[in-house]
Amino acid sequence: MNKTTLQNDLILKAATQQPVERTPVWFMRQAGRYLPEYREVRKKVDFLTLCKTPELAAEVTMQPVDIIGVDAAIIFSDILVIPEAMGMNLIIEENKGGPRFTDPVRSRHEIDMLRDIEPAEDLQYVLDAIKLTKKELNNRIPLIGFSGSPWTLLTYMVEGGGSKNFRHAKEMIFNNPNDAHALLDRLAQAIAKYLSAQINAGANIVQIFDTWGGILSPDAFEEFSLRYIKQIIDAIKRVDEPVIVFCKGCAYALDEMTSLGADVIGLDWTFDIGKAREIVNGRTALQGNMDPTLLYSNPDRIRHEVLRILEKYGRHPGHIFNLGHGVLPDVPVENVKAFVDTVKNESGKYHK
Repeated sequence: MNKTTLQNDLILKAATQQPVERTPVWFMRQAGRYLPEYREVRKKVDFLTLCKTPELAAEVTMQPVDIIGVDAAIIFSDILVIPEAMGMNLIIEENKGGPRFTDPVRSRHEIDMLRDIEPAEDLQYVLDAIKLTKKELNNRIPLIGFSGSPWTLLTYMVEGGGSKNFRHAKEMIFNNPNDAHALLDRLAQAIAKYLSAQINAGANIVQIFDTWGGILSPDAFEEFSLRYIKQIIDAIKRVDEPVIVFCKGCAYALDEMTSLGADVIGLDWTFDIGKAREIVNGRTALQGNMDPTLLYSNPDRIRHEVLRILEKYGRHPGHIFNLGHGVLPDVPVENVKAFVDTVKNESGKYHK
């Protein structure tokens, strides 16, 4: 694994279903607006400048490590840096409707006009942030790299931003599926190169986010999402760095997802983790899956839910504790700490 001995390698062990002394914990969007320290950095720069300034990206990546005590850092970036590197004009207004592209891609000609990316040139700022963060971490815990999935990136590229009904993306897969496959293939190749470059720069583990896989029918999910996630995993250049796949709203396809070649499948909060463990039956580890809105409740209620999930997973290897989606921007910091501390303090009895 990458490459020096880590003081805390619990997540890497859990990802490969090795014995651990307690359940490791991290959470998606763990560097972000709920932290006052992050908001202080954001006062100085806009979101994209933060992503593209390695020193600042490394600084905010480290904040939850030092403040919350998570078992892994995840590099601070955004999934839409790939479409931007391919030539699209990205605007991110964090409090005004989220990211958008001024020039959505809706025709074969527009797809063909996209650039092929070279991560070492087009996304060097992410790789530099990884290297700086690794230096700051000083082998304390693993560093996670990530990318959006091809399908999720396609939705933003074709819609031009977020959407309620994904009219344009679905119109493409229904009316012009060959165009969709052409774009998805381009994206899968780019993502595989990007994640390989992140591993080469020092990432110990990588996660593929399929945020919008759950809007597809089961057949469409197989054709337009899972096929390309598998293509990525098959093409990633890695030694023994684990791969996590997180598809929101897709737990019905757990059995199919175990065939992707991923080491870990992430669960959102809408599926019972005990049942999920029975379905995967040791073929992959599992990550998740507390409802992020529980972090608005009091510490006793948070503790109760953590214990419930630990009990449901039971005395089995291969569990990485996480939320079922990203931490919300206005949750109290003390509640996030209570969540992490409960996992750390209470999970050991399930590993004796």
